[in-house]
Amino acid sequence: MTVHRAEQLSPDQVEQVLALMRAAGDTDGVAPLSEHVVLHLRHGGETPAVHLLVHDAAGQIVGYAHVDTTDAVEGASAELVVHPLHRRRGLGRELATAAMAVADERSAGRLRVWAHGDHPSASALAIRLGFDRVRVLLQLRRSLLAPLDEVVLPDGVRLRAFRPGADDEAWLALNAAAFADHPEQGKWTLDDLHLRLEEPWFEAAGFLLAEGAGGRLLGFHWTKVHGERTADPHDGEEPRVHEAIGEVYVLGVAPGAHGGGLGRALTLAGLRHLRNRGLSQVMLYVDESNTRAVQLYQRLGFVRWSNDVSFQRAL
Repeated sequence: MTVHRAEQLSPDQVEQVLALMRAAGDTDGVAPLSEHVVLHLRHGGETPAVHLLVHDAAGQIVGYAHVDTTDAVEGASAELVVHPLHRRRGLGRELATAAMAVADERSAGRLRVWAHGDHPSASALAIRLGFDRVRVLLQLRRSLLAPLDEVVLPDGVRLRAFRPGADDEAWLALNAAAFADHPEQGKWTLDDLHLRLEEPWFEAAGFLLAEGAGGRLLGFHWTKVHGERTADPHDGEEPRVHEAIGEVYVLGVAPGAHGGGLGRALTLAGLRHLRNRGLSQVMLYVDESNTRAVQLYQRLGFVRWSNDVSFQRAL
């Protein structure tokens, strides 16, 4: 099978890639493409990407890679997926090799590849192709049926819900400050925020802001709910309902507000919100290297569930 390159995908191709992603996710127990890639597929936008496609004899997409070459500092980034029924035929290697060729052309050969779920076959392929393991993103989980401590806020701090349109700019400034050293989160733009505010899962009541004197934003806990609907209403499929699970989607504290217990209070407030929605389980993602955050979550009862790994091409 030949790898085809495209700068843009047709609506039909997008639907095929999303169907491929769901098939792989159902088999592997983990989504093969990250949220920002899925949002780019569904909504497009100004950020360009190279799409690599493999078709079967019937013309259906059975292999896909998304290559983003817009980061001039870190270099290109790729994610790929092969349909479960078409694995062990070398398609993953072909897609990875094609992504490396794109990086050679547009990013001086620099390339990072994410392996969601840290499957041994993905690690083996990365090593064979000359990639080094450079970053681990942990998925932690916790039961919401277990006891939760009371929320104790620092003096002079109150919680309220995010107000779309009114809080956008202030929140972006807080997010940039809180995640100044984060390779993705701290770079969010107004468009990145608005894409998520328009998603079906968004609810303002689950986007908690910590406000100090004079209305200054000191921190936030943005929660998310997965699993109530696994098929998008625009893709022509009947929605498949699974048991819902909550997520600590993004949690941040202003640099000057650390050390007073605000992070713990925000975490507990979000967990209580998710439990009040009737959910029994919650998940989150955190960099393994962020030991301070990992320890906070472990003290709150979270345990390791799975890993996402980033591999970097050795040059």
